[in-house]
Amino acid sequence: MREILTLIARELAAKPLSAQSDTIPLRIAMHNEEGLNNRDSPLAMSSAEFRELGTQLIDRIAGFFDSLPQRPVTSAESPAVVRQALAAQRTLPQQGADPAQLLHHAADLLFDHSLFNGHPRFWGYITSSAAPIGALGELLAAAVNPNVGAWLLSPMASEIEGQTIRWIAEMLSYPVDCGGLFVSGGNMANFVCFLAARQAKAAWDVRTKGMDGTRLRAYCSKETHTWIQKAADIAGMGTEAIRWIPVDDEMRVDVTALREQILKDIEAGDVPAMVVGNAGSVSTGAVDPLPELAALCREFGLWFHVDGAYGGLAAVLQDAPGAITGLREADSVAVDPHKWLYAPLEAGCALVRDPEKLRAAFAYHPVYYHFGVEATNYFDLGPQNSRGFRALKVWLALQEVGRKGYEQMISDDIRLARALFERIPQYAEIEALTQSLSITTFRFVPTDLDSGDEKAASYLDELNLELLTCLQASGEAYLSNAVVHGKFALRACIVNFRTSLADIEALLPIVVRMGKTLDPKLRPHGLHTKGS
Repeated sequence: MREILTLIARELAAKPLSAQSDTIPLRIAMHNEEGLNNRDSPLAMSSAEFRELGTQLIDRIAGFFDSLPQRPVTSAESPAVVRQALAAQRTLPQQGADPAQLLHHAADLLFDHSLFNGHPRFWGYITSSAAPIGALGELLAAAVNPNVGAWLLSPMASEIEGQTIRWIAEMLSYPVDCGGLFVSGGNMANFVCFLAARQAKAAWDVRTKGMDGTRLRAYCSKETHTWIQKAADIAGMGTEAIRWIPVDDEMRVDVTALREQILKDIEAGDVPAMVVGNAGSVSTGAVDPLPELAALCREFGLWFHVDGAYGGLAAVLQDAPGAITGLREADSVAVDPHKWLYAPLEAGCALVRDPEKLRAAFAYHPVYYHFGVEATNYFDLGPQNSRGFRALKVWLALQEVGRKGYEQMISDDIRLARALFERIPQYAEIEALTQSLSITTFRFVPTDLDSGDEKAASYLDELNLELLTCLQASGEAYLSNAVVHGKFALRACIVNFRTSLADIEALLPIVVRMGKTLDPKLRPHGLHTKGS
């Protein structure tokens, strides 16, 4: 109808009133009917053209994969340079362009102006090198384009998501009849579980009445990721509801301090609701004493949630750290397949022991929903209605390599991080700090510097920050940072199936070379040196 009205308006505007006649509407209607019977959409593509373009693109991507080890990890360009390459200020084209040229240009832009987390020397943020089968899975998912919100809109995709969730639970030794769904990443997976906990532990209709002035409290270590602040904010509890508990020398939550804080809050009239345990903290990979946290939560009737976005999947290993197996006792667990299952972004997963707790936290049924209950409708279990098919890429990879394949790859990543830590004593200028799971932290310390001096300690933080900046910009390797017991540290996190021992062995000499170059340029006068 809108198209017809638009055509009529254009025809009327094109001629003066004297030139218009009663035949115009008939002619327009005939024109419109012909257009609909023989519709030629600008987005349509013949199977032959699609096949040719797809083959060309796949060839370019395959060449890109082959070239990764020879490329810099990043081009380290300024925003201005990247925008110039994109021609970011140009306006929307009025006419269409050749799709082959567009795909070729897009590949050039991305291959020449990106940071490559698939590079064998990318050990920065916890984003894995993505499995090639996942890229193909994304293409297949986009081609079918199911809306995995309601089962009727996505029958096979919904069942694949359900099976993938069960397989992930199986890897964690978590109940396979749990509730769960795929989300964008760790933040959203933790949000989903947090909101389920709030609903379960509020003694009133919190979804209708809101927080109602009751002071629900959430407990976590000071090493917990900032997702919990966002979650407390979104849940209406406010960030003051979070109780940040001190950590021990190994960066794990202090259970004694946690117990004391819970008792203190009860005495003050607050309502302790949930405890969050880390199965691999972001900074150092620390694993909280999860079995002890589970027992404490049972004692006080609290919801026990495990943030396993990074490290939770290490529970699949036969020699997994003993504490990590405690996640099987949790009321909910968050894991990120786009971390240690090597899936392309986005892929987070929320698991909740009792599926009805998810439904109670999220389900609404307006009159225009007419979906049955004999199958899982994922809009009932999370915040999204329209949902992409995130599970397919994970489902494919799980079958391509099997459980044993993931045990091998995760174990290799951990062994490489340990190998890095074990090589640090070979370099007098490197101070080892922590090693847990696949994260190793360390810093550059000039051999003549008295690091115990207060001014020297401040300078070391400055020096290592500048060293990190130079290292990231160099493209030779990519690390991030952590703060370990007040010290600014360089942080290598290996979730990368392309990384080899040779890559690891190349890192420390690079750090020493850069550190020795920077130190004379940055060191202020008057710092204490050894023997002075």
